[in-house]
Amino acid sequence: MDTADTLKLLSDPTRLRLLRLLVTEELSVAELQDILNMGQSRISSHLGLLRQGELVEDRRDGKKSFYHVNRNLAPETKSLLQVVCDSFDKQEQAKSDSQNLNRILDQRRELSEKFFNSVAENLGKYHCPGRSWEAIGHFLLKLTPSIVIADLGAGEGIISQLLARRAETVFCIDNSKRMVEVGTDLAGKNGFANLHYKYGDIENVPLKDEEVDLSLLSQALHHARQPIQALREAYRILKPGGQIVVIDLLEHQFDKARELYADQWLGFSQNQLYRWLKEVGFEQIEVSVVAKETKEPFFETLLASAVK
Repeated sequence: MDTADTLKLLSDPTRLRLLRLLVTEELSVAELQDILNMGQSRISSHLGLLRQGELVEDRRDGKKSFYHVNRNLAPETKSLLQVVCDSFDKQEQAKSDSQNLNRILDQRRELSEKFFNSVAENLGKYHCPGRSWEAIGHFLLKLTPSIVIADLGAGEGIISQLLARRAETVFCIDNSKRMVEVGTDLAGKNGFANLHYKYGDIENVPLKDEEVDLSLLSQALHHARQPIQALREAYRILKPGGQIVVIDLLEHQFDKARELYADQWLGFSQNQLYRWLKEVGFEQIEVSVVAKETKEPFFETLLASAVK
């Protein structure tokens, strides 16, 4: 579009008022009606011309359309638009438009604040579309630093497959040869050269002393014959200052877990897990219940962390 056509579009006071607002904020047709105190058809007609002239763009969001100034305007057109808008700023109508725009933006903020004020005490129980523990887990895994990790009792290594995206090296230790085979194939298919599966017992880990930065035991400790020995091994392979993270079941009375899941232990109490970590030599120990299932037998999950 040449300069003459652009100037022709800018010569109309209503279109100039629209552009001045859309330079500042993306707005819906209804919001523009409220700010300019004009009918929908009049505003839509002017927006259509501005869109044809490639000065504005629209974005569909559900049933609404939001308009904003074209972000890819040529430098000369952008400069021309800025000069014209600056000159219009001095007029009384511009001051009124700015006041109405601020009122609309305040209404947006107040509506959002009102909602969150109403659910503040129950936000954790309130349905929030798109928010799930799975999504949060993926989000947090993106924060994994470039460190060496040992996933003890890893199984096929679901967690390790995610950690390997950012970690320097991940070792998966499991006492099932078939699990090691499956995990190794999966790592190859996903292209993880830094993900290594090793056959071995978590009570006799096939890694060197002080080889890793993080020892991870995710729902593995209750499968150990001697859980405290598994914690000793996790401590041994950690570098000084390294961390252990344990996710496991809180003690329960669901005895069928032994035959259903090959569990050796029916979970652990918070105090028991704390004492074992302390006895092994860990410091800065934290143990807490972080989840509870809503269906019988209502398993609860412990999360423990400590530093060597």
